[in-house]
Amino acid sequence: MFVNWADMPSVQPMGEDRLAAHWLEKSGDSTYAYDIVFTQSLDGGGSWSDPIRPHSDDTQTEHGFVSMFADGSGTGLIWLDGRKMVNEGTDDPVASGMTLRSASVDQNSGIHKEQLVDELICDCCQTDVAIASSGPVAVYRDRTINEIRDIWITRRTEGTWQPGNPIADDGWEIPGCPVNGPAVVAVETFVAVAWFTAADDQPVVKLAMSGDNGESFSWQTDVDRGPVFGRVGLTLLPGNRVAVSWLRKGDNDLNELRTKAIGMGGLLGDAHIVATRVGAFSVPQIGVSGPDLVFVWTETDDRVNSIHSAKVPLKAL
Repeated sequence: MFVNWADMPSVQPMGEDRLAAHWLEKSGDSTYAYDIVFTQSLDGGGSWSDPIRPHSDDTQTEHGFVSMFADGSGTGLIWLDGRKMVNEGTDDPVASGMTLRSASVDQNSGIHKEQLVDELICDCCQTDVAIASSGPVAVYRDRTINEIRDIWITRRTEGTWQPGNPIADDGWEIPGCPVNGPAVVAVETFVAVAWFTAADDQPVVKLAMSGDNGESFSWQTDVDRGPVFGRVGLTLLPGNRVAVSWLRKGDNDLNELRTKAIGMGGLLGDAHIVATRVGAFSVPQIGVSGPDLVFVWTETDDRVNSIHSAKVPLKAL
Protein backbone atom coordinates (compact mmCIF):
# COMPACT_ATOMS: atom_id res chain seq x y z
CA MET A 1 0.00 0.00 0.00
CA PHE A 2 1.01 3.59 -0.58
CA VAL A 3 0.60 5.35 2.78
CA ASN A 4 0.08 9.12 2.71
CA TRP A 5 -0.92 11.35 5.64
CA ALA A 6 -3.06 13.57 3.39
CA ASP A 7 -4.62 10.96 1.09
CA MET A 8 -6.51 8.40 3.14
CA PRO A 9 -8.35 5.22 2.16
CA SER A 10 -12.10 5.13 2.65
CA VAL A 11 -15.17 2.94 2.90
CA GLN A 12 -18.60 4.43 2.23
CA PRO A 13 -22.22 3.29 2.08
CA MET A 14 -23.68 3.46 -1.41
CA GLY A 15 -27.22 2.28 -0.78
CA GLU A 16 -29.00 -0.57 0.98
CA ASP A 17 -26.41 -3.29 1.76
CA ARG A 18 -23.94 -1.70 -0.68
CA LEU A 19 -20.49 -0.51 0.39
CA ALA A 20 -17.60 0.88 -1.66
CA ALA A 21 -13.98 1.06 -0.56
CA HIS A 22 -10.73 2.34 -1.99
CA TRP A 23 -7.05 2.51 -1.10
CA LEU A 24 -3.75 3.34 -2.81
CA GLU A 25 -1.23 0.78 -4.04
CA LYS A 26 2.31 1.18 -5.36
CA SER A 27 2.69 0.66 -9.11
CA GLY A 28 6.44 1.17 -9.49
CA ASP A 29 9.69 2.00 -7.73
CA SER A 30 9.50 5.81 -7.92
CA THR A 31 8.16 7.59 -4.83
CA TYR A 32 4.91 8.76 -6.35
CA ALA A 33 4.06 5.81 -8.58
CA TYR A 34 0.77 4.52 -7.22
CA ASP A 35 -2.73 3.53 -8.34
CA ILE A 36 -6.25 3.69 -6.96
CA VAL A 37 -7.66 0.30 -5.97
CA PHE A 38 -11.44 -0.06 -5.70
CA THR A 39 -13.68 -2.83 -4.36
CA GLN A 40 -17.34 -3.11 -3.42
CA SER A 41 -19.67 -5.21 -1.32
CA LEU A 42 -23.28 -5.97 -2.18
CA ASP A 43 -24.06 -7.71 1.13
CA GLY A 44 -23.19 -5.13 3.76
CA GLY A 45 -19.51 -6.07 3.94
CA GLY A 46 -19.92 -9.84 4.18
CA SER A 47 -17.99 -10.32 0.94
CA TRP A 48 -16.07 -8.05 -1.43
CA SER A 49 -15.48 -7.98 -5.17
CA ASP A 50 -12.06 -8.52 -6.70
CA PRO A 51 -10.14 -5.22 -6.55
CA ILE A 52 -9.93 -3.16 -9.76
CA ARG A 53 -8.29 0.06 -10.88
CA PRO A 54 -10.88 2.62 -12.06
CA HIS A 55 -8.38 4.47 -14.27
CA SER A 56 -7.56 3.01 -17.66
CA ASP A 57 -3.95 4.20 -18.03
CA ASP A 58 -0.95 2.13 -17.01
CA THR A 59 1.45 4.98 -16.23
CA GLN A 60 3.54 4.73 -13.08
CA THR A 61 2.38 8.13 -11.86
CA GLU A 62 0.19 9.59 -9.11
CA HIS A 63 -3.49 8.59 -8.81
CA GLY A 64 -5.36 9.49 -5.64
CA PHE A 65 -7.35 11.94 -3.53
CA VAL A 66 -10.52 10.05 -4.43
CA SER A 67 -14.08 11.11 -3.68
CA MET A 68 -16.80 8.47 -4.13
CA PHE A 69 -20.55 8.90 -4.53
CA ALA A 70 -23.62 6.78 -5.24
CA ASP A 71 -24.28 6.67 -8.98
CA GLY A 72 -27.54 4.83 -9.47
CA SER A 73 -26.87 1.17 -8.66
CA GLY A 74 -23.12 1.74 -8.96
CA THR A 75 -20.40 3.98 -7.57
CA GLY A 76 -18.97 7.13 -9.07
CA LEU A 77 -15.39 8.20 -8.42
CA ILE A 78 -13.55 11.45 -9.06
CA TRP A 79 -9.80 11.68 -8.45
CA LEU A 80 -6.48 13.40 -9.13
CA ASP A 81 -4.75 11.70 -12.06
CA GLY A 82 -1.09 12.29 -12.91
CA ARG A 83 -0.82 10.29 -16.14
CA LYS A 84 0.44 13.37 -18.04
CA MET A 85 3.37 13.69 -15.62
CA VAL A 86 5.32 11.25 -17.80
CA ASN A 87 5.83 14.30 -20.06
CA GLU A 88 8.21 15.86 -17.55
CA GLY A 89 10.54 17.18 -20.28
CA THR A 90 8.17 20.00 -21.23
CA ASP A 91 7.74 23.44 -19.66
CA ASP A 92 4.03 23.43 -20.53
CA PRO A 93 2.09 22.70 -17.29
CA VAL A 94 -1.00 21.65 -19.25
CA ALA A 95 1.02 19.00 -21.06
CA SER A 96 2.60 17.60 -17.90
CA GLY A 97 0.39 18.62 -14.97
CA MET A 98 -2.16 16.94 -12.72
CA THR A 99 -5.65 16.32 -14.10
CA LEU A 100 -9.08 15.69 -12.57
CA ARG A 101 -10.78 12.56 -13.91
CA SER A 102 -13.89 10.56 -13.17
CA ALA A 103 -15.45 7.16 -13.86
CA SER A 104 -18.30 4.99 -12.58
CA VAL A 105 -18.17 1.33 -11.58
CA ASP A 106 -21.27 -0.87 -11.89
CA GLN A 107 -22.17 -3.80 -9.63
CA ASN A 108 -20.31 -6.19 -11.95
CA SER A 109 -17.12 -4.09 -11.71
CA GLY A 110 -17.59 -2.71 -15.21
CA ILE A 111 -16.10 0.76 -15.73
CA HIS A 112 -18.22 3.40 -17.46
CA LYS A 113 -18.46 7.17 -17.97
CA GLU A 114 -14.71 7.75 -18.01
CA GLN A 115 -14.12 11.49 -18.35
CA LEU A 116 -11.38 14.10 -18.20
CA VAL A 117 -13.03 16.72 -15.97
CA ASP A 118 -10.25 19.34 -15.78
CA GLU A 119 -6.95 19.29 -17.68
CA LEU A 120 -4.87 21.17 -15.06
CA ILE A 121 -5.44 21.22 -11.30
CA CYS A 122 -3.45 21.46 -8.07
CA ASP A 123 -1.19 18.45 -7.48
CA CYS A 124 -2.25 17.09 -4.08
CA CYS A 125 -5.27 18.86 -2.58
CA GLN A 126 -8.21 16.75 -1.46
CA THR A 127 -11.39 16.60 -3.57
CA ASP A 128 -14.95 16.28 -2.24
CA VAL A 129 -18.37 15.38 -3.67
CA ALA A 130 -21.96 15.91 -2.51
CA ILE A 131 -25.33 15.10 -4.07
CA ALA A 132 -27.66 18.03 -4.80
CA SER A 133 -31.11 17.76 -6.34
CA SER A 134 -29.57 18.28 -9.79
CA GLY A 135 -26.98 15.54 -9.27
CA PRO A 136 -23.40 15.27 -7.99
CA VAL A 137 -21.31 18.38 -7.39
CA ALA A 138 -17.54 18.16 -6.87
CA VAL A 139 -15.06 20.68 -5.49
CA TYR A 140 -11.29 20.81 -5.97
CA ARG A 141 -8.34 23.19 -6.04
CA ASP A 142 -7.69 24.35 -9.57
CA ARG A 143 -4.38 25.50 -11.06
CA THR A 144 -3.89 28.02 -13.85
CA ILE A 145 -0.79 28.40 -15.99
CA ASN A 146 -0.10 31.53 -13.90
CA GLU A 147 -0.15 29.43 -10.67
CA ILE A 148 -3.44 30.76 -9.32
CA ARG A 149 -4.80 27.93 -7.14
CA ASP A 150 -8.35 28.78 -6.12
CA ILE A 151 -11.28 26.46 -5.32
CA TRP A 152 -13.49 25.40 -8.21
CA ILE A 153 -16.76 23.50 -8.51
CA THR A 154 -18.04 21.20 -11.25
CA ARG A 155 -21.59 19.85 -11.60
CA ARG A 156 -22.56 16.59 -13.30
CA THR A 157 -25.65 16.88 -15.47
CA GLU A 158 -27.04 14.15 -17.75
CA GLY A 159 -24.09 11.94 -16.86
CA THR A 160 -21.38 14.45 -17.82
CA TRP A 161 -19.25 16.70 -15.63
CA GLN A 162 -19.54 20.29 -16.76
CA PRO A 163 -16.56 22.69 -17.03
CA GLY A 164 -15.53 23.91 -13.60
CA ASN A 165 -15.98 27.43 -12.27
CA PRO A 166 -14.35 29.22 -9.31
CA ILE A 167 -16.31 29.42 -6.07
CA ALA A 168 -14.67 32.79 -5.37
CA ASP A 169 -11.98 34.92 -6.96
CA ASP A 170 -9.42 34.61 -4.16
CA GLY A 171 -6.46 34.95 -6.51
CA TRP A 172 -4.11 32.81 -4.41
CA GLU A 173 -0.86 32.66 -6.38
CA ILE A 174 1.34 29.88 -5.04
CA PRO A 175 3.95 27.92 -7.04
CA GLY A 176 3.28 24.64 -5.27
CA CYS A 177 0.53 22.60 -3.72
CA PRO A 178 -0.64 23.68 -0.22
CA VAL A 179 -2.19 20.23 0.45
CA ASN A 180 -5.39 21.91 1.63
CA GLY A 181 -8.51 20.79 -0.19
CA PRO A 182 -12.12 22.02 0.09
CA ALA A 183 -15.22 20.36 1.56
CA VAL A 184 -18.79 20.36 0.21
CA VAL A 185 -22.23 19.37 1.51
CA ALA A 186 -25.60 19.49 -0.23
CA VAL A 187 -29.29 18.89 0.42
CA GLU A 188 -31.88 19.45 -2.28
CA THR A 189 -30.89 22.72 -4.02
CA PHE A 190 -28.68 23.94 -1.16
CA VAL A 191 -24.90 23.58 -1.52
CA ALA A 192 -22.23 24.80 0.91
CA VAL A 193 -18.46 24.81 0.36
CA ALA A 194 -15.70 25.45 2.91
CA TRP A 195 -12.07 26.06 1.99
CA PHE A 196 -8.75 27.62 2.96
CA THR A 197 -6.86 30.35 1.14
CA ALA A 198 -3.80 32.44 1.87
CA ALA A 199 -4.09 34.97 -0.95
CA ASP A 200 -2.02 38.12 -0.31
CA ASP A 201 -0.39 36.23 2.60
CA GLN A 202 -3.64 36.46 4.59
CA PRO A 203 -4.70 32.97 5.83
CA VAL A 204 -8.48 32.62 5.87
CA VAL A 205 -11.02 29.83 6.25
CA LYS A 206 -14.05 30.64 4.11
CA LEU A 207 -17.57 29.37 3.56
CA ALA A 208 -19.90 29.98 0.64
CA MET A 209 -23.55 28.96 0.17
CA SER A 210 -25.68 28.37 -2.91
CA GLY A 211 -29.42 27.95 -3.32
CA ASP A 212 -29.34 26.76 -6.93
CA ASN A 213 -27.42 23.46 -6.85
CA GLY A 214 -24.05 25.19 -6.89
CA GLU A 215 -24.58 27.15 -10.11
CA SER A 216 -23.92 30.37 -8.20
CA PHE A 217 -22.92 31.32 -4.67
CA SER A 218 -24.86 34.28 -3.36
CA TRP A 219 -23.44 34.33 0.17
CA GLN A 220 -19.87 34.04 1.45
CA THR A 221 -18.22 34.65 4.81
CA ASP A 222 -14.86 34.42 6.55
CA VAL A 223 -15.15 31.66 9.17
CA ASP A 224 -11.79 32.50 10.78
CA ARG A 225 -8.77 34.69 10.03
CA GLY A 226 -5.29 34.97 11.47
CA PRO A 227 -3.02 32.00 12.24
CA VAL A 228 -5.34 29.45 10.65
CA PHE A 229 -4.02 26.36 8.91
CA GLY A 230 -7.10 25.17 7.01
CA ARG A 231 -7.68 21.41 6.63
CA VAL A 232 -11.40 22.11 6.62
CA GLY A 233 -14.27 19.75 7.32
CA LEU A 234 -17.97 20.34 6.71
CA THR A 235 -21.18 18.57 7.64
CA LEU A 236 -24.91 19.29 7.61
CA LEU A 237 -26.68 19.99 10.89
CA PRO A 238 -30.37 19.91 11.79
CA GLY A 239 -32.20 23.20 11.61
CA ASN A 240 -30.82 24.45 8.30
CA ARG A 241 -27.26 24.81 9.55
CA VAL A 242 -23.80 23.49 8.72
CA ALA A 243 -20.78 22.85 10.94
CA VAL A 244 -17.31 23.83 9.74
CA SER A 245 -14.11 22.48 11.28
CA TRP A 246 -10.56 23.75 10.74
CA LEU A 247 -7.10 23.94 12.27
CA ARG A 248 -5.72 27.06 13.93
CA LYS A 249 -2.01 27.30 14.60
CA GLY A 250 -0.93 26.89 18.21
CA ASP A 251 2.36 26.46 20.04
CA ASN A 252 5.14 23.90 19.45
CA ASP A 253 3.97 22.88 15.97
CA LEU A 254 0.59 21.80 17.39
CA ASN A 255 -2.77 23.11 16.33
CA GLU A 256 -6.22 23.67 17.73
CA LEU A 257 -9.12 21.87 16.10
CA ARG A 258 -12.03 24.30 16.05
CA THR A 259 -15.62 24.09 14.90
CA LYS A 260 -18.41 26.55 14.34
CA ALA A 261 -22.09 26.23 13.41
CA ILE A 262 -23.34 28.54 10.67
CA GLY A 263 -26.95 29.07 9.67
CA MET A 264 -28.04 28.99 6.05
CA GLY A 265 -29.15 32.59 6.47
CA GLY A 266 -25.61 33.55 7.38
CA LEU A 267 -25.77 33.54 11.19
CA LEU A 268 -22.39 32.53 12.64
CA GLY A 269 -22.22 30.80 16.01
CA ASP A 270 -19.31 30.86 18.44
CA ALA A 271 -16.18 28.86 17.74
CA HIS A 272 -15.65 25.75 19.89
CA ILE A 273 -12.16 24.39 20.59
CA VAL A 274 -12.39 20.61 20.19
CA ALA A 275 -8.71 19.72 20.69
CA THR A 276 -5.44 21.54 21.33
CA ARG A 277 -2.75 19.00 20.37
CA VAL A 278 -3.56 18.26 16.74
CA GLY A 279 -0.50 17.44 14.66
CA ALA A 280 0.51 19.69 11.77
CA PHE A 281 0.13 16.72 9.42
CA SER A 282 -3.45 15.84 10.30
CA VAL A 283 -6.62 16.01 8.23
CA PRO A 284 -9.43 15.93 10.85
CA GLN A 285 -12.71 14.27 9.94
CA ILE A 286 -16.14 15.52 11.02
CA GLY A 287 -19.62 14.00 11.00
CA VAL A 288 -22.95 13.79 12.81
CA SER A 289 -23.85 10.76 14.90
CA GLY A 290 -27.18 10.93 16.69
CA PRO A 291 -27.21 13.96 19.01
CA ASP A 292 -23.50 14.66 18.61
CA LEU A 293 -20.96 16.13 16.26
CA VAL A 294 -18.06 13.64 16.05
CA PHE A 295 -14.43 14.46 15.25
CA VAL A 296 -11.42 12.23 14.53
CA TRP A 297 -7.84 13.48 14.14
CA THR A 298 -4.16 12.58 14.50
CA GLU A 299 -1.89 13.62 17.36
CA THR A 300 1.88 13.29 17.47
CA ASP A 301 3.79 12.81 20.74
CA ASP A 302 7.53 12.17 20.68
CA ARG A 303 7.27 11.17 17.01
CA VAL A 304 4.55 8.62 17.74
CA ASN A 305 1.24 9.14 15.94
CA SER A 306 -2.09 8.21 17.49
CA ILE A 307 -5.72 8.60 16.53
CA HIS A 308 -8.03 10.59 18.80
CA SER A 309 -11.73 11.36 18.74
CA ALA A 310 -14.21 13.59 20.50
CA LYS A 311 -17.85 14.50 20.33
CA VAL A 312 -19.62 17.81 20.83
CA PRO A 313 -23.38 17.80 21.62
CA LEU A 314 -25.32 19.42 18.80
CA LYS A 315 -27.30 21.41 21.32
CA ALA A 316 -24.04 23.13 22.39
CA LEU A 317 -23.47 24.60 18.92
